[in-house]
Amino acid sequence: MSATNITSLLAKTKDFSLEETLTFLANEYKDKVVFSTSFGQEDQVITDFIAKNNIEITIFTLDTGRLFQETYDVFHRTLKKYKKHIEVYFPEAIAVENLLKVKGPNSFYESVENRKECCFIRKVVPLRKALAGNAVWITGLRAEQSENRNDLQLFGYDANFEIIKFNPLLKWSLQEVEDYLQEHSVPQNALHKKGFVSIGCAPCTRAILPDEDIRAGRWWWESSHKECGLHSAKKE
Repeated sequence: MSATNITSLLAKTKDFSLEETLTFLANEYKDKVVFSTSFGQEDQVITDFIAKNNIEITIFTLDTGRLFQETYDVFHRTLKKYKKHIEVYFPEAIAVENLLKVKGPNSFYESVENRKECCFIRKVVPLRKALAGNAVWITGLRAEQSENRNDLQLFGYDANFEIIKFNPLLKWSLQEVEDYLQEHSVPQNALHKKGFVSIGCAPCTRAILPDEDIRAGRWWWESSHKECGLHSAKKE
């Protein structure tokens, strides 16, 4: 994948609406476009666009085995509302069993290395399986979510997973996301009303205070860059 391909996509879609761009990708890369959802607010916006417009894009999610019940609740309500299948990918059982046998269930609190190991087993490996053989990966990333995401473009090439990445909500504000969800009656995670903005695994997510950064509730005991390896800027 060269920079020319990304430049071409940016040029072809520069005047398209979000719906038009999703439809274009579904036609241009037939049966090779996937969208990863964790049922957060941004992901729910994209799910709504895909489902209500019957766009042929596969939706999938990663079940780490440590999710909040509220996340499963919004997953269930999303299935009921849109009647659209969502693929589910799990971590390899043997890897999780070995991790807990050797380091216990809460090793991620002990070091950044341990936390990244847990994320790798529960998220990165299943994601590789979900993305394999596909051409375009759609995400709900927004630039204002963290400093690491400020230099992203609508289209880019992810060298870690060797796939084109499309970030349709990149320039949306949180207020725009919330307004869309309200206007279109899109199912939301109940934790959002309790101060949870970015929601991941239950042991690694807390509510944030009014003056805190949007990612402060993720791995709050760390001073790292607050990423789990799914959207790393460099090839690992």
